[in-house]
Amino acid sequence: MPRPRPAVHPALALAGWCPLSPAGAQTTQLLVEPPWTPPVLWDRVTLTCQGLGTAGATTWYKDWQRWWLQGPDRVVVTESGTYQCDRPSTGRSPPVSVSNDQLVLQVPARALLEGDTVTLRCRNRKDSLVTRVQFYQDEKDLGWTLKGAGLSLSPLQLHHSGRYRCEGFEGFKMSRSVPVTVTVHVAAGVAGSLLFLVLLVGVIVGWHRWHRLGG
Repeated sequence: MPRPRPAVHPALALAGWCPLSPAGAQTTQLLVEPPWTPPVLWDRVTLTCQGLGTAGATTWYKDWQRWWLQGPDRVVVTESGTYQCDRPSTGRSPPVSVSNDQLVLQVPARALLEGDTVTLRCRNRKDSLVTRVQFYQDEKDLGWTLKGAGLSLSPLQLHHSGRYRCEGFEGFKMSRSVPVTVTVHVAAGVAGSLLFLVLLVGVIVGWHRWHRLGG
């Protein structure tokens, strides 16, 4: 099985970012460029392993099997499959699957927040023309377009969370994508405002009760 080529293009915009687990410990992450989920083989897909430890000590896994020991921290993918990386101090990353399916529905590879501007992309292999594209959310028909392969969910709302897929035609041949999951999160500012309002209401109610009891 051939190894992917070490990447030589500039560092990703997210370089230096290492997320925290719920317990506060740093974790290994596998970043994708272009930043779409799932990434597709006909793009120039670059995977960057981020975690603690020496970059040259990165171990790569493909389809759950170790296949590159002490590799670089950034590689260009040449085969479809499921990839993970392991750094000595932060362990193994979550998996990233690179697709080579005929039709793929892609979601931006980032946290999707309420109010964001987001478009899902339905892409035919090697970006050949696809027509009569139809979108589904949890198997509910969302309508179709004669040409074009984008579904706008802007501005994002919590009810947009769900499983999405698309289908379309290349000539007279119809293809269907594998479903992808869209999860919409409440923005931190909104969540903080709601918490503040709840606390404020609690204080007001408590003060009134105390006052009525003659405190």
